[in-house]
Amino acid sequence: MVKAKTTAPPRPRNTEPIYAHIVGWGVGLPERTMTNDDLTAFVDTSDEWIKARTGIHERRIANSKETTATLGLKAAQAALNIADILPTDIDLIICATSSPEYIFPSTASVIQAWLGASNAGAFDLSAACSGFVYAVDMAAQSIRSGSITTAVVIGSETFSRVIDWTDRGTAILFGDGAGAVVLSASSIEGGVLSSVLRSDGSGAEMLGIPTVGSIDIADIPTIGVNEGHKMGKMHMNGGEVFKFAIRVIGESITQALDLAGLTVADLKLIVPHQANLRIIQAAARALKVDESLFMCNLDRFGNTSAASIPIALCEAVALGRVVPGDNIAFVGFGGGLTWASMIVQWSDPQSEDRSRLLTRQRREISYRVAWWRARLIRISRQIDDLVRRIRPQRGRMERLRRNMDRSDF
Repeated sequence: MVKAKTTAPPRPRNTEPIYAHIVGWGVGLPERTMTNDDLTAFVDTSDEWIKARTGIHERRIANSKETTATLGLKAAQAALNIADILPTDIDLIICATSSPEYIFPSTASVIQAWLGASNAGAFDLSAACSGFVYAVDMAAQSIRSGSITTAVVIGSETFSRVIDWTDRGTAILFGDGAGAVVLSASSIEGGVLSSVLRSDGSGAEMLGIPTVGSIDIADIPTIGVNEGHKMGKMHMNGGEVFKFAIRVIGESITQALDLAGLTVADLKLIVPHQANLRIIQAAARALKVDESLFMCNLDRFGNTSAASIPIALCEAVALGRVVPGDNIAFVGFGGGLTWASMIVQWSDPQSEDRSRLLTRQRREISYRVAWWRARLIRISRQIDDLVRRIRPQRGRMERLRRNMDRSDF
């Protein structure tokens, strides 16, 4: 008699709502600062001209040892220190970037290995300057669904490597840097309250970076080198992007506030993408609020694309402009065209009961172990490759050939 197959009863679903709170934040900035005066050495411009049109005084520029991944790693480590969690507690890593070192592997995967986040999935998200808000929304949705409990969201860019330094319209605007946040599941109401994600691909030609795939589509009248854009270098129609930005900022923040059941009067701070001071001023007029409601630090960092919102957020927290209980808004806009807004109720990362207090030393040990593990794996592969060259009969193809010879086929 065959015994009937039995299965375990399904686990009861948690009916309590889950909220996604920001419990850690950090930045990773290049050491080198480039002032407007420095730019005048190779760009036809002046300090006064740049400040009058953009509000930018200086920006950070990555050196030869600083990459999108290394800056993102620094930001993630700083955020984990504040969140006080181990890398092995991370379930998901998302890196918003438009300037990765590789098409693949993803920058997020490289950072995942360096952190030693052995239980985490990782992927990059490409939504240009809106990318950080898109990525936070993806992480928050995963947390609220119950599929994960902890996520690290990074915005990291090295735009100095994709800028055409002969193009004054873009060379004066952009800088390098990274910012990150840690999101954690909680039963306490608050955290990410609402978000609005939008796109209009009909404006794709306004802003972009042609890459290797553009070579084979030169005859398609959308984005490509056929329009005079340089391969691997950024191009932008500044006037059209400016008009697009001032149109969508106020509209999208209002939509996100409506979804959260709030009004502009309930906001303590708006953290916008740091593109241009005149855009921020126009957004303040559109929302009928004082310009001081907006966090602005582009005078010292320029436009860091997907990194600009988390960098500005971290500075706002350090300055005491964000305290627990505050309702704040994020708003990003950029290539795609894409735009996104989010309403967050800020919380104290130490207010929740944690089963253990972790120390910086334990995290540092985890990072060192991850570094040695990656190094040993690389050495092992090099040894295997060397053995296959010396004794090819031990190679995979030789083993397969012997197995085929032994088969009946």
